[in-house]
This record gives sequence, C-alpha cells and structure tokens, in this order.
Amino acid sequence: MVAVSQQRKRLSLAEKFSRLAGRLRDPEWRRYAGLLFGGKAIGVGLTLLIMTVVAGLFFTHVYAQTAAPEVKAADVVNPVNTAWTLVAAFLVFGMQVGFTMLEAGFCRSRETVNVLVECVVDTCLCGILFYAVGFAFMFAHGNGFIGYHWFFLQNAPATYETTGVAFLAVWIFQFAFADTCSTITSGAMIGRTGFVGDLLYSICVTGFIYPIIGHWAWGPDGWLATMGSAGYVFPSLGMSFHDFAGSTVVHTIGGFIAFAGAIVLGPRLGRKFKRDGGGPMLPHDLTIAVSGGLILWFGWYGFNPGSTLSAMDFIGIGRVATNTTLAACAAGLTSIIYGYIMTKKWDASFTTNGFLAGLVAITCPCYWVSPTGAVLLGGIAGVLVILGVELLEWLRIDDPIGAVPVHGFCGIWGTLSLGLFACGKYGATGPISPDNSAPLTGLFYGGGLQVLKAQIIGSACITVATFAVAMVVMLAVNAIGMLRLPPEMESYGMDLHEHGISAYPEYVISALGAPGGMVQDLPASQPKAAFASKPLSQVS
Repeated sequence: MVAVSQQRKRLSLAEKFSRLAGRLRDPEWRRYAGLLFGGKAIGVGLTLLIMTVVAGLFFTHVYAQTAAPEVKAADVVNPVNTAWTLVAAFLVFGMQVGFTMLEAGFCRSRETVNVLVECVVDTCLCGILFYAVGFAFMFAHGNGFIGYHWFFLQNAPATYETTGVAFLAVWIFQFAFADTCSTITSGAMIGRTGFVGDLLYSICVTGFIYPIIGHWAWGPDGWLATMGSAGYVFPSLGMSFHDFAGSTVVHTIGGFIAFAGAIVLGPRLGRKFKRDGGGPMLPHDLTIAVSGGLILWFGWYGFNPGSTLSAMDFIGIGRVATNTTLAACAAGLTSIIYGYIMTKKWDASFTTNGFLAGLVAITCPCYWVSPTGAVLLGGIAGVLVILGVELLEWLRIDDPIGAVPVHGFCGIWGTLSLGLFACGKYGATGPISPDNSAPLTGLFYGGGLQVLKAQIIGSACITVATFAVAMVVMLAVNAIGMLRLPPEMESYGMDLHEHGISAYPEYVISALGAPGGMVQDLPASQPKAAFASKPLSQVS
C-alpha cells in the first residue's frame, strides 16, 4: 500500500526536471526520444505536403472567364421534388417486406424459407440488372420500342427529363417499381420452382421483359406514350395510352408473367382442385399474410402519390392518396361480402386480396378520377378478384397467393376503368404545378370512347406481348430442367432440399405439416412409418 501511495504522489516541477535530466543521461531514453520526435516531425511534414499538393491541384487554378457560365434548365435540381421522390422510393421499397410476409403467410410452412430467400435475392438481382441495363432500356431515349442510353448509369444528366428531380433519385424510385414487378411474378410459382430456375427467369424479367415492354408506355419516346400524335401510330385516335402509376406497366406485366409460370409449372404435388373434389391448400399463417397485406397498403402511399415526382402538385398528391385509400376500402368490403355470399364464411384471405385488388386497380387512374369514381372502380375490383380466383380454380391453375387475379386481372380492369371514370377535371402533373389544360374525360362523364379506346389498345398490346414472351422464357427454362423441382425433391420439402433448414425448426411439426425430408429426424416416440404412409394430398 505504501509503494502504491508513493507512485501516485504528484511530482513537483523541480522533481520533474530532475527526472528528465536523469533520463537524458541514459542512452536508451535518448534513442527513444529521438525516434518519438523524429516520427512526429515526419508526420507533420507529410501532412503539410499533402495539403499543398491538394490545394495546388484543385483550389488555386484561375480560369479566364469573359461571361457568366450558362446554366441549363435540365441541370437545375429541385430539392423539394427530389426529397419527395426519395421518400416515396423508400416507401415503395418497404413494400418488399409486405410482399415477403404475404407470400410467406399464404404458402405452406414447408416452403417458407424458399419464399424468404427468393424475395431477398430477387431484390438484389433486380438492383444490379436495373443499374446495368434495365433503366436504360426503359427510361432512356431510343425508339418507340427500346431505350439505348445510360447503360450502367453512365453519361446521365443532372435531372431526369423536365421533372427537376435528380437523376439518381428517379433511378432509385423506378428500381423499387421494378422490384415490385419481379416479386409479383414469384407469387403464383411458390412451392415447386427450383431456386436456380427462379434466378434464370428473374434475370429475363427484370433485365429485359419488364423494362423493354415498360418503355412502350413510360419511355420518353415509347410508342404507346406517343400514340395518337401526328407522325406516330394511330394519329386519328388523338389520345395516348395513360398509366399513372403502373396498373399495366407494373401489375399486369408481373401478373401475366406469373400466369405463364404457373401454367408451365403445373400445380403443386397433392393440389386437388374443386372440379376434382378438392380445394385450395390452406395458408400456414394468416397473421403474417394479412399483416403483409396491410404493409403493402401503407407502401402504396409511395407507389401512387410518389408517381407525381412532384411535391409541388399539392392538390394532386392529396387526391391520389385519397383515391388510393377509398378504392382499397371499397374493394376490401365488396370482396368479403361477395365471399360470404359464396361460402357463408367471413374469409380473411378474400378481404386481404380484395383490398390489394382495389389498390392495383386504382394505380392507373388515381390521378384522373374523383373519390366517387375510386369507390366504384375499387368495389368492382373486390368482386373481380374472387371471380378470378374461381376461374383459375376451374382451369386447374395453381396460384397459391392469388397473384394472377390480384395483379393481372385487376391490373387490366384498373387500366380500362380510366376510360370510364376519368372525371374531366385533371390533365397532367408538373414539377411546379399541375397542367389541367387538356383533362382526361371518360365515358361516364361525357367524354365518349376516345380514352377507353387508347386504354384498350395499350392494355391489350402489353398483356399479349408480356404473356407470349413469358411463355417462351418459362418453357425454355423448363426445357433445361431448371424450372420445376423433381417430384421426390418437392415431396422431401423445398426448404430442406433447397436451403437446408425449416422456417420453424423449434416447433413440433405435426404429421399433417411434416415434409418428407423431416421424417428421418423424428424422435423415436413418433413412428416414421406413420408419416411415410401419409397420402401425398395430406402432406402440407
């Protein structure tokens, strides 16, 4: 204790100088001091040298200038609109959480991990492809069918076109849209698609099918976007195709790629349709599924209002958000009521897919219809989605989450509904204020068939082209044996075969819920023969 106390005793100034003098007489201490101060001197010298070089290269040159530099309008970034677009992009990207939960909840427990991995990897793949070629094909100038500038985001301007929004802010917003289309595609193909096959068709979807066909409607010189003008196709029509936020470009494309995939794949093993005395395979977790649907609804407030790309269009943003809400509410109610009439049960899956159908339908006309029109077209979508589910059931097409009726069929309905419900008050959004000098007027508001004809042409061309190309892609991937898992691997369990783990390893899986691959891991108290003898139709 005495030694410690002496060490902690503070030295006086004279004692410190005495200690220093003693150390300077020690050769080891002199060598240490020389190295210490020499190192510090070298460090300070290098810092000053770097500062001098940087200043000379970047900050001391003086350029002669006879006039003020020209500032182009396309180089002026509107900070408010850019911030609004980024916030909307983040909301749309958050929809991936909703899609993942919706698909995971509606599928069987044995394929949950596969859904999780596919949604994550598809997102990553979409980002790289949309950076490399997708955005260029879709939004760059080119011809009526494809864009061919800005590959790898090179040589891009400061802002995108006349929006005033920073170019890369538009890229991140549109990447989130492309990711949505890719995720929609996988919904109807759950439970029997090999992971490598999923990667192969996803490359085609996000790299080529979605951006190239999407260019027709959303590209600056797409043939549907310029349709009806002098010098372009159908000049006598006097009207171009309109799709404000993507009922056709995102949802119909995604839905009909999913349709092609479901047809080529065929139903899951054990899937018995109503015509054959069976019914749909039950979802394993409706809590996750419904929660995912509500997250999607929340994300739609970025999807639709964000498509203005303008926070300055205050009235337009409010109208779009209101129409989005009302269409979803109306569709949710009509779907559960119509479902009750059919089954005498208040079905959670019907109302969830119902409000999603309303959201899909309002996505195209949300800027141009009134709140009353939104309620009406949303209510129709809520019934249409159930009719679509029943149609697929009758056709013996296995769509585990209803991707085709929700996105494909209701995407078409929403696109055509613009030609009926456009109220004749609103024209186009703008970076500073809306331009209502040429409003769209639908049939029910005295506008005749002009808008409806343009919508029919655009929707039909995109739907047919998408389905045809998607069928070719799916058949090609299936021909090389990569699309559908072999029956024995599907029976073993997708999660165990493809990913080596169950989503719920800590749970006790019942006989009805255990995939074949889990039989070997059963405890001795549960005879394996009881599981192995279960008919395939009872294995979920």
